[in-house]
Amino acid sequence: MAHVEWSAGIDSVSGALSKPGKNGQHSCAKMLLGTHRVAATENPNCNRVYLRKKVKRSTALTSNELDARARFSAVAAAVKARKSDLMKITQDQIDFKAQKDTAGGKKTMKAYLWKVCGDEYDAQHQG
Repeated sequence: MAHVEWSAGIDSVSGALSKPGKNGQHSCAKMLLGTHRVAATENPNCNRVYLRKKVKRSTALTSNELDARARFSAVAAAVKARKSDLMKITQDQIDFKAQKDTAGGKKTMKAYLWKVCGDEYDAQHQG
């Protein structure tokens, strides 16, 4: 991953800058991707370039990796449900505004909900 500054007049590029060929002697398995992040964030560097190539995993997934994937899936589902739960929206907005300007406070509502739902998941699966 690399931070990118495009030429004057070009604000962002998103998509494949080069693709691997399917046939011929010069085909390779590498792809150059340019991305422009549109998600809410505090970081002003939103343009990135990636060199992507096919990689085959040499080891099986570990239990830590499986646990992390399960946690991510569960927290993502909880965030999705919570942001549309009419019983919690008002209180979540109040709590978000109260913590937003504190040290270590989350600056976006989505980040705040991920923290809240992640903490709830961790409390339920602690032992």
